[in-house]
Parts: sequence; C-alpha cells; structure tokens
Amino acid sequence: MKRLVQLFVCAYLLAGLAGAAFAQESSTPPAQSADKSAPSYDLKAQAVLDLQQLQQKYTTLAQAIPQEKYSWRPAEGVRSINELFLHVAGAGFYFPTLKGTPAAPGFTPKDFEKSTTEKAKVIEWLNKSFTYAIASVESMSNAQFAAPLPKLGPQANEGDVVYLMVVHAHEHLGQAIAYSRSVGVVPPWTAEALKKNSKAPQD
Repeated sequence: MKRLVQLFVCAYLLAGLAGAAFAQESSTPPAQSADKSAPSYDLKAQAVLDLQQLQQKYTTLAQAIPQEKYSWRPAEGVRSINELFLHVAGAGFYFPTLKGTPAAPGFTPKDFEKSTTEKAKVIEWLNKSFTYAIASVESMSNAQFAAPLPKLGPQANEGDVVYLMVVHAHEHLGQAIAYSRSVGVVPPWTAEALKKNSKAPQD
C-alpha cells in the first residue's frame, strides 16, 4: 500500500514539475499565474461528497454480490472480489494517516486483504473505513489542505493526500463494477436507473 501511495505521489509531482517547466519556457505565462481570486473549487466539500457516494456504491455493490462469489477472481494472482473490497477499505484507513490523522482503532494493516471472506464482515469494514476517511476530511480546516507534507515530496501537501484517496477509491470502483458484471451482478444503482428509464446510461 505504501509503495502504491508513493507511486501516486511521484506521478502527481512529476506532472506538476513538467507543467512548471513548460510555463517557464512559454513566452506567455498562463492566465492563472496572476489569478489572486478565491478558489472556485472546494476540495473539502467535494471530497466528503465523493466519499459518501463511494461508500454508498461500494456497500450496495458488496451487498448485491452473493457470498459464494466473493472468492471469484479473474485470474490466478489477481485479487478476488473480497480482497478487492478489503483493499479499498484498507486504503481508506491508510491514506488519512499520511497527513497525521491518528490510526483507526481495531485496524491491523498486515494481511488485512486476506483477513476475512465473510460478506457481512467485508461490508462492515467498508463502512468503518469510509466513516473514518470522511471524518478525517471533515476535521480539516481549509488552510490544512495547503499544509506542506515534505515527507511525500517537496511540493506535496495535505490536500494531495485527500485527492489521491478519492481518486484511488474511484479507480477501484470501476474494477469492482467489472468484477460484479463478470459474476452476473448488475450494479444496484444501474438496475434502479433502468427501472426508471430504459434508456438510462449504464454504470
């Protein structure tokens, strides 16, 4: 997990450095470089909303998949359904600690992804993880999002951790949807939309 976060942060920071180099070489500085107005995007509020919606989707999807399908995996050496859900839960417990949030009580990182195959326990861990992650973001002041985190890189800040946590959960939601489709389960929100409108977009 730590290696995954480091890769995310390195990629993010490299993209920032490349953008800065391009701006320096350009004869016309980008308009935003002189923009002193207030930010138009509230990362705190949006991150909380995203995490709440992700919690709803993950838990309802986990509930819709039968217990006997939890051990299904697309290939040898790839996470099974229950391991994928626990990976997401583990990340929700891990990311906030990078910005100083106290570790969640009762969570042990070692072998967590293989700690249970019981559907009810997996859903319980998902709920605990998202509740913890959401509380961590809600506890931040707006100023904290710009607070430097030199241990993650010279340009990293606490807002980067929140951003990466949300992106990571969205990335694996797509994987979870593919897994559920592979075992014949339509995501509940898609099934509901199809009931209301036969032409509703899927997933």
